[in-house]
Amino acid sequence: MAEKQKVYASVKDERLINIRREQMVKGAISLFKEKGFHRTTTREIARKAGFSIGTLYEYIRSKEDILYLVCDQIYDEVQSKIQDALDLKKVTIETIREGITSYFRVIDEMQDEVLVLYQEAKSLTKESLPYVLKKEMQMVAMFEQLIKLFSENYGLLLKDKEIKLLAHNIFVHGQMWSFRRWALQKIYTLDEYTNMQVELFIQGVQTFSGKKRDHPFKPA
Repeated sequence: MAEKQKVYASVKDERLINIRREQMVKGAISLFKEKGFHRTTTREIARKAGFSIGTLYEYIRSKEDILYLVCDQIYDEVQSKIQDALDLKKVTIETIREGITSYFRVIDEMQDEVLVLYQEAKSLTKESLPYVLKKEMQMVAMFEQLIKLFSENYGLLLKDKEIKLLAHNIFVHGQMWSFRRWALQKIYTLDEYTNMQVELFIQGVQTFSGKKRDHPFKPA
């Protein structure tokens, strides 16, 4: 069962736990990006966070706990920003465009965090990984819902598997702006990249729905 893992802390003050772990996560992200998870030590994370190694172990039990907290916090932040950006009241082609644009902007703002997720999630424990992957699927599900409502509104009759593939494509192409930035950001601005990905999405919808390329999307 992919349930949220409880990270042990000897300190009982929840407010202080949240403050210290936030400091820890911020320091860890910087170090994981620079050195990777395995080459980073807990002593370095403590120093980066601004407290002693002894204090650090009052809030976690292992470096894997820190990685779990990092992944959990990043996914929560990305998911929250996406939810705030998506308008599911009446989904039009413009809603889709705005949803993809907002998601890509979030990824652009959190490039370092997303890169750490992409590179280091494989190092999570077997107990933690299913929960983190479940958080990822919840984000994909938000795009599935958006596309499903769009399909229904325009009478496109997209199949469930087609909707899922389109949703995964949006999710991965957003992340790609981070983990392929060494190549993509030399070629495209964020706006150029986003506009081209929106066009690829529209082409995919047209292909799956049997609409002609120049077919205007009109509500059913």
